[in-house]
Amino acid sequence: MPQYDKADIERRMDGAVESLKGDLSGLRTGRANTSLLDPVVVEVYGSMMPISQVATVNAPEPRMLAVQVWDKSNVSAVEKGITKANLGLNPMTDGQTIRLPMPDLTEERRKDLAKLAGEYGEKAKIAVRNVRRDGMESLKADEKKKEISEDERKRLEDEVQKMTDKHIADIDAAVEKKVQEILTQ
Repeated sequence: MPQYDKADIERRMDGAVESLKGDLSGLRTGRANTSLLDPVVVEVYGSMMPISQVATVNAPEPRMLAVQVWDKSNVSAVEKGITKANLGLNPMTDGQTIRLPMPDLTEERRKDLAKLAGEYGEKAKIAVRNVRRDGMESLKADEKKKEISEDERKRLEDEVQKMTDKHIADIDAAVEKKVQEILTQ
């Protein structure tokens, strides 16, 4: 039974790109984005819960997030969770709604965020390269066990390298798009 599995390698590389896109969506640009509050956890009913399980988050204006808390008794806990998340947002409570105006980003903060986006991209590239290495090793093992020929191994290694190049290009494009968004908003 050959160890090499093209579908598994493709799936793992796609996972690295998707993970990067999730990380990048959490980076703040000048515009309000509901995914900005995804990492916020709130202590309610004696346990820690993501904000999405106790409230509805939406962006009614380009520079404002609104958090509609479902249970009035949880409003202060949600407010505390947002403050504790250290996102640079200043919550303003209005009944069961918490408004979060988006402050303008300073030039220095924009550069820091762009740098962070680049670091996320590097981590994703490393993950893709690790998947490539695993694929190459399984091809060599298959050849050693005489399950594939040397020519077949070389052809499949080229295929793995093309998948790697494609995914690295996707990563570069996603990071470049996010950096442009951060620097121009």
